[in-house]
Amino acid sequence: MTMDLTMAKYILTIFKHYLNIVWSWGFESPIATENGLKFHVSGYLHKGWVVVEYDEGYDTFTVRTLNADGSIKKEESDVYIDGLVQVIDGMVERCSNYKEKVRKQYGLIG
Repeated sequence: MTMDLTMAKYILTIFKHYLNIVWSWGFESPIATENGLKFHVSGYLHKGWVVVEYDEGYDTFTVRTLNADGSIKKEESDVYIDGLVQVIDGMVERCSNYKEKVRKQYGLIG
């Protein structure tokens, strides 16, 4: 049986428009799933797997971060395409003291 990679490719196309944000997640190891994409991240808020699934009936996405055992850590449903990257960023990377953490991590002054 061959998996249709259309949705995984579509999600990756969305990500290409926001490469600076996606790279900040430590995005790696993308895997096509039946209705979307699974990938590994190493963000400030989440280190591990993220699953993005498309719900054709509602024309929205569900985003899940997974614990090491595969259980759901956090889930956001009814995510529209224009907010997909921002929702993932809020689950993976964008913490309340984000600018401070980035400055410290990269030795930036100011």
